[in-house]
Amino acid sequence: MSDLVSEAKTNETQAENTPEAKPDPQAQKLSPGTTEMRPWGTVTVLEKGERYRINRIEVKPGHHISTQMHYHRSEHWIVVSGTARVICNGQEKVLMQKQSTYVPLNTRHRVENPGVIPLVMIEVQNGEYLGEDDITRYQDNDETQ
Repeated sequence: MSDLVSEAKTNETQAENTPEAKPDPQAQKLSPGTTEMRPWGTVTVLEKGERYRINRIEVKPGHHISTQMHYHRSEHWIVVSGTARVICNGQEKVLMQKQSTYVPLNTRHRVENPGVIPLVMIEVQNGEYLGEDDITRYQDNDETQ
């Protein structure tokens, strides 16, 4: 009986040491209820599943997120309050409260807050991989990121 217990513990330890079983530090950092402070505002994870994540994003007046692209996920942004200037694949549009936009994967995008009150958006990320290392950032020409 003790050999079976010992073998089970050995197998459990080996499983914990495989790449698939190691805890993802970003996954812990991005668990629901977590808020991250950024120079431009905050990101709060509201809910998360295997192929989706829902975030509340707040962008300070006069600030923007970096211009970026994702290979494995698309995003849908819904404006809750404030004004969003969205640049997606070189095209600019302004969104107000209750309006939304879709950002396909493999598309350069950025959101700015041109207003005087905080921009609050709900972001729905969807894709086969949602890791923070699936962000390609592009150089922005200003310093308010």
